[in-house]
Amino acid sequence: MAFVGKKDTGVKTVIKGFLTGGTQAAITYPTECVKTQLQLQSKTNPEFNGIIDCFKKTISKHGIGGCYVGAPVRIIGAGFQQMFRWGAYTNLAGLARDPNTGKLSPLMTTFCGLGAGITEAVCAVTPVETLKTRVTDDQRRGTGNYRGTGDALVKIFKNEGPLGLYRGAFPTILKQGTNQAVRMPLQVQIMKVITFGDDSKNQSPLYNGGAGFLAGCGSVILTQPQDCVKSRMQSEAAKELYSGTVDCAIKMFKTEGPVSFFAGSIPRMVQVGMTSGLSFALFPVISKLLNKVM
Repeated sequence: MAFVGKKDTGVKTVIKGFLTGGTQAAITYPTECVKTQLQLQSKTNPEFNGIIDCFKKTISKHGIGGCYVGAPVRIIGAGFQQMFRWGAYTNLAGLARDPNTGKLSPLMTTFCGLGAGITEAVCAVTPVETLKTRVTDDQRRGTGNYRGTGDALVKIFKNEGPLGLYRGAFPTILKQGTNQAVRMPLQVQIMKVITFGDDSKNQSPLYNGGAGFLAGCGSVILTQPQDCVKSRMQSEAAKELYSGTVDCAIKMFKTEGPVSFFAGSIPRMVQVGMTSGLSFALFPVISKLLNKVM
């Protein structure tokens, strides 16, 4: 990233990542909730006609709180997610920089992004996404299995053990690794275009946020199929419907066609663009503030 320098390594970047993730998740969670419901609904007998219809029906049936079901674990989880993302990225970048120039090549930026994506997927994203998806699916189906996120966590641990939180781990790792491998170098290149190579704007939240938004939208195009399979694998009925990730993908293709792999693309593009833009905008701001006290 343009705003990540040679000195941005160690514990401080981990703290910056946690604060960045929690803040952006609290702002954007309703779009995440809608995206998940659109992905989980049957394509042959859909409950919602689109993003606005999903918002309306969710609020009508559950109130505004329905758009925040599963939010606490997502907000805390997003903090840990970006803690691992930025911590891994900045520390890997510190190792991968050219020793003479101190710069990070586009190829190394991609590899550092890939490493950051895999790290966040294993350490934070998979268990958090599983909890969020199952609580959201429980509300959508009206099965009443969980009273909330904490109750879901306890019951999943009790009935399925720790591995119950790692359903859909493979597509999640694939998605997050691809996400960051695309997003990190793309944000750098977009920054160069919109700033016309003016390095004095590298710390600008506005420019970083704009480049982050576009980079986030671009990464969705390559990762939407993995995200759809991941959501299906983490749903309440996944154990009865699918024997594994590949079986899930094959059944989706056979019964619903290729379009099923792009369900919820628009709300996800909005959500990912917003979260990515906010993350890239917030990180340098939080860095500046934290540097004053640490």
